[in-house]
Amino acid sequence: MLSPYRVIDLADDRGIFCGRVLADLGAEVIKIEPPTGDPARRIGPFHHDRPGIEGSLFWQLYAANKKSAALDVESDAAREALRRLIASADFLVESFRPGYLDGLGLGYDDIHALNPALIYVSITPFGQDGPYRDFAATDLTGSALSGFAYLTGDPDRPPLRVSVPQFWTLGGAAGAAGAMTAHAHRLNTGRGQRVDVSCQQALTRTLSHAPQFWEMNEIILKRSGPFRPIGDGRNLRVNFECADGYVNYIQPGGATGGRGMTALCEWMDEHGEGHPLLTNTDFGAYGFGQLPDDVLDAMSETLEAFFRSRTKRYLSEEAIRRRVLLFPVNDPADVCSYPQLAARGFFRETEAPDGGTMTTLGPWVKSSERPLQLRRAPRLGEHTEEVLTGVGFSPDEVADLRASGAAL
Repeated sequence: MLSPYRVIDLADDRGIFCGRVLADLGAEVIKIEPPTGDPARRIGPFHHDRPGIEGSLFWQLYAANKKSAALDVESDAAREALRRLIASADFLVESFRPGYLDGLGLGYDDIHALNPALIYVSITPFGQDGPYRDFAATDLTGSALSGFAYLTGDPDRPPLRVSVPQFWTLGGAAGAAGAMTAHAHRLNTGRGQRVDVSCQQALTRTLSHAPQFWEMNEIILKRSGPFRPIGDGRNLRVNFECADGYVNYIQPGGATGGRGMTALCEWMDEHGEGHPLLTNTDFGAYGFGQLPDDVLDAMSETLEAFFRSRTKRYLSEEAIRRRVLLFPVNDPADVCSYPQLAARGFFRETEAPDGGTMTTLGPWVKSSERPLQLRRAPRLGEHTEEVLTGVGFSPDEVADLRASGAAL
């Protein structure tokens, strides 16, 4: 879908996801990395537990569909080559600290003068301005400062950071979305612009329904663990332990919730594990969050006992048959064998770093006109000569860059 367009990707491991999204959509994404390799290449886990510049599974995932040109941007000769590449490009993505590229003559003002139509995406922890613009950050500090950690975990324990890093990934996703928004503007005007991404702001936008709770009820949400806040300081249990893991069950209230809860009560009654109060309650008469406390207490106790003795698969399949809003909490093994993902061809075989094959994540959307492709992550400097000769460098000039250490 973006096959006519070229992206110069200067982002390291902190902004790497932005380029992956654009590459998946068909853009030619040229990853500019130092001759020693991008830092993302050193992030584990590694293929077959063998650390190496090509073996990082993080790199294999986030650099898929990209090309690699190895250039030392602090070298005058490499910067000149980079400017020629940027002059031919439609997007530039970077994640350096604010001001770094300005000092190299590659800041937004410099590049805008060189290529006024280019969209320049900057991904940093806190954005290009404000009192925190120069602060460094980790995923932990980003989770804390965004408010994300405050809502994660159990109410009687300290806040938690989600184990899979969110800060940079959501910043990269915001960068890709911002790039596409700016691109739509460019199609109408011909003008490029800068997209300034704050990862803190990107992560803050994920705070579920916390902003709405404050705006509508002036309630500040707190960590609720396996429960879902339903207003007035009350909680509805939504996560339950079962025989081989966990399931989620939601009772949304109203006519829809009433039908589902009635079906669940009939299911439990069939096994002699129901509760008279639940069986005799007209759940459809209550809106979301309006159930009496004694009904909420009976629900938690009865559902906990019923779910705990049954497997995720049984519960989820039977719930679909009975039209009960229940679903399994899948672990990674479940996801890898999930029939819906398998039916859509989500998992794909691709070339592994050692030359064999490995299973990886496939396209995240299907397009009838331009199907998304999957290519392995590039080897270090694999496309240096290709991309430089494509903008007018002779093979001898490329050889000179390599001999000087400015390129690989």
